[in-house]
Amino acid sequence: MNDLVRQHTALSESDLEWLHLLVSEWQLLSDLSFADLVLWVPTRDGTRYVSVAQMRPNTGPTSYQDDMVGHLVPRGRRPLLDAALDEGRIVREGDPEWREEVPVRVESIPVRREGRVLGVIARNTNLLTVRTPSRLELTYLQSASDLAQMIAAGSFPFPGQQVDMDASPRVGDGLIRLDAEGVVQYASPNALSAYHRLGLASDLVGHHLGRTTDELAPARGPVDEAMVKLASGYAPRETEVEGSGGVIQLRAIPLKPKGVRIGSLVLLRDVTELRRRERELITKDATIREIHHRVKNNLQTVAALLRLQARRMDSEQGREALNEAVRRVGSIAIVHETLSQNLDERVEFDEIADRVLAMVAEISPGTIACRRTGRFGILDAEVATPLSMVLTEILQNALEHAFAPGEQGRVDVSVVRNGEPRKKRGDGPRSDARLLITVQDDGRGLPEGFDPRRGGNLGLQIVRTLVEGELGGGFNMVPAPVRGTRVVLDIPVEPQK
Repeated sequence: MNDLVRQHTALSESDLEWLHLLVSEWQLLSDLSFADLVLWVPTRDGTRYVSVAQMRPNTGPTSYQDDMVGHLVPRGRRPLLDAALDEGRIVREGDPEWREEVPVRVESIPVRREGRVLGVIARNTNLLTVRTPSRLELTYLQSASDLAQMIAAGSFPFPGQQVDMDASPRVGDGLIRLDAEGVVQYASPNALSAYHRLGLASDLVGHHLGRTTDELAPARGPVDEAMVKLASGYAPRETEVEGSGGVIQLRAIPLKPKGVRIGSLVLLRDVTELRRRERELITKDATIREIHHRVKNNLQTVAALLRLQARRMDSEQGREALNEAVRRVGSIAIVHETLSQNLDERVEFDEIADRVLAMVAEISPGTIACRRTGRFGILDAEVATPLSMVLTEILQNALEHAFAPGEQGRVDVSVVRNGEPRKKRGDGPRSDARLLITVQDDGRGLPEGFDPRRGGNLGLQIVRTLVEGELGGGFNMVPAPVRGTRVVLDIPVEPQK
C-alpha cells in the first residue's frame, strides 16, 4: 500500500498512516457486512482511482476471486465511487452488478480524515446465498451500518488505537451489542458460551454487561469501576477477564454513527485454553532455568572438590591434571549459568567467551594479554557448551606451551560470523552460516615435525573430538605468519534470528 499510495496519489504521510489504521481495523467491517472491501484512492491528477488494499470476509462468500490491489480504473467508469468521493456520503443506489453469473450489491463508503475525503471503500456483497436474515445477521448488519457511518464521518478508526487483528477477538469469536447505558441488547451464541464459562448462570440480554462482568471476576468487594466502564463500552479498550471457570478477552468499540454514542460493540474470545498453555510454558521455562541453575551449582561443587583434591596431591603432574579438569568443568558451568538466565536454549556467546578468556588467563605463566575481536553472536546451547570447552582447551594450551615463565606476550581471538540461510534444491531451507574462529599467539611456536591431526596432549584430542565429531566443523593448527601458533576453527551454526 505504501508504494501504491506514494506512486499514484498526492496523499501525505499522515494520510497514509490513517489508511494503515483503517486497514488494520476493517476486517471487522468486512465480517459484519458479509462483504468484500476494496479501498480506492484517487490518483494525483484526479483522472483515475487506484485500489490500494482489499479484504475478504470470514463470514460469507467472496465477490472477488482475483486480487484487486494495484488495479487502476478511470474516473466515470464506476459512478458510485465518483458520488461518494464528490459528495462525501455513503452511496447505495443502483442495481446489483453481475460478475461471473453472481449478483453483487455494491456500496461506496467515503473515507474521511479531518474533513477531507481521502478515498472510497467499495463494499461488495455476494447476493447468491442471501436468505432471510437471523437475529445474529441483523445485528451484524446494523453494526456494520453504524461503523460505515463512522468511517464516512471520520470518527473511525480511533486515533492511537491500532489493533493487532491476529491477537484481538474477531466477529466470529463472540459479539455483544449494548445500548447507550451498557445493557445487553444481543449476545451471539459464542459470546454467551464464553460468559457461561466464566460462571454466568443466566442469559445476558437485559443485563448490564459492566456490572455482570465485574461480579464474575474473582475479586469480591468494592466494584471495579474501570472494569465496569470498559465492559460497558464507553471507550475503545481491550482487557482480559478471568473468572473461576475461564478467561475471556474483551474488546469494546463505542458506536457513534452521528457523533453521539448510541451503544457499543463488544467482541470477545474465550482464551482459557490459550492462557492455560501459556502458564504451562512459563512453568516449563522456569523449570528448565532452574535445572540449568542446579547443574551449574553441581558443576561448581565438582570443581571445588577437584580443587581440594589437587591441593592434597604430592605429584605435580597429578595436581596439574586436576587443575585442568577444574577449568574444563568451569567452562561448562559458565554456559549453564548463562542458560539459567534465558527464556530459551540460546545464549549470547560473547559474554561466555570473555569469561573463559579471563578464567584461563589466571593460569598464565607470565604477563600475557588476551584479547577478543569480532562477535560470536547468539548460539544454540548444543553448540555453546562444546564450543566453550574447545575455546578453553585452545587458550589453555597456548598459555601453557607458547610462553616461558615470566615471559610477556599476547593471545588474540578473532571471530567472523558469515553466511546466510539459502534453499538447497530438493532439501528445503539449509543454513550456510559459519563461525570462523582464529586463536593466535606470539609465543615460541610449534615443535619441529608436530602433526596437529595426530599429536598433542589430551586437550588437543578433546578439541579435535568436539570440533569434528560433535560440532561438525574443521580444526587446524599451523605456524603463525611471523611468530607463534595459529589455530583455526570453522564451525557451522544456525543463522541469527
